Amino acid sequence: MPLWQWLVDSVGIILVLVVVYGVALVVRRRALSRNGGTFELSHRARSEQTGRGWVLGLGRYSGERLEWFRIFSLSPRPRSSWLRTDLVYAGRRDAEGTEQMSLYAEHVIVVVESEGGPIEFAMSPSSLMGFQSWLEAAPPGADWNQRRPRL
Repeated sequence: MPLWQWLVDSVGIILVLVVVYGVALVVRRRALSRNGGTFELSHRARSEQTGRGWVLGLGRYSGERLEWFRIFSLSPRPRSSWLRTDLVYAGRRDAEGTEQMSLYAEHVIVVVESEGGPIEFAMSPSSLMGFQSWLEAAPPGADWNQRRPRL
């Protein structure tokens, strides 16, 4: 078999793999959002340098947890998960500098305090309203006068 046929076959196989990967990403996203409650949510995984370390993803409310999935992963499990009672809204800001190119357009950066320190998320303003409502909501019988326990 001549070399050019090997190259054509290799390119064909690579194209088929790219299409299969794309279809798998679409199927995964539909499976994650079939119960509703998913939204575009970027998470700042590394915060050593200002404006760097952002990873695009999807957020999903699952009972008392906020689950975060990487956008280009095929894993059906969340990469990170946070309990509602462990998160306290600390503020928001607009994306600056290189963050504007790393994140979805018009997303705002939200800072929440947790046991492990501050966490930064990026989401649309409408998703932020839903996130704040979810944080403020409490199960029946919750004591609003008691400070949340820190472990």
